[in-house]
Amino acid sequence: MVLEGRVSIEAALAAGVRTVHEILAVAPGDRRLSFLRRAAADHEVPIHRISPVDLRQIVTGTTHGGVAALAGDRSYLSMRQLLDQASRVPVLMMLDGIEDPYNLGQAIRALHAAGIDGLVVRARRWEHTAGTLARASAGASELLPTAAVASAEEAAEHCRAAGLRIACATTRSDAPFLHDANLAVPMLLLVGGERRGVTRSYLDSADLLLRIPYGRRGAHALGAATSAALLAFEALRQRRAAGIGGADGA
Repeated sequence: MVLEGRVSIEAALAAGVRTVHEILAVAPGDRRLSFLRRAAADHEVPIHRISPVDLRQIVTGTTHGGVAALAGDRSYLSMRQLLDQASRVPVLMMLDGIEDPYNLGQAIRALHAAGIDGLVVRARRWEHTAGTLARASAGASELLPTAAVASAEEAAEHCRAAGLRIACATTRSDAPFLHDANLAVPMLLLVGGERRGVTRSYLDSADLLLRIPYGRRGAHALGAATSAALLAFEALRQRRAAGIGGADGA
């Protein structure tokens, strides 16, 4: 697969979740690539010159900045591994049913920035668009610890066994607003896609339902990426207030 752009490639090298075989650059000596050159040397990844014409043959976007990388498939964590490396009050998030890789990438970027402990996805669902995900998420899709499961039910089963509550975003009027719920506890948050949403059986079995308060009646429901970002940063706010996590950002 192809990673496009300096940020995506640097994230892949730092994360170590996939093998980067080769970096291709129109201007390998460009000063803007100085950090990438050091990272590539540290990981013994060669950088080769490529013509602009040849580069256009392997990339899909236009924001690559003259650099791309050939890389292997990503390795995923098991749920046990993800839970073992999470913080003492873990908050995991599963994004299920998002169909647009750009939307998913934007969501992952927000989750990473908000300090969510890890992401849960369906096994191998997005590997064919990993380059787009990395670009849309500014490399966060490579950096955020990610476990692969066969279903949302499987993720919930593992998390319940580890003592996490299962929370689910919904538009149901009987669900509490996210600001009124306690998100400063061990938790798996599930956000469904715009088309399919979350199954009724999963909603019925959740420990907590959450909804986002809107400022206008009749407003269309927010997309999954925006909803995930709001949930993640509310969890961060509450965890900081409780003194249980969240590094200060710029």
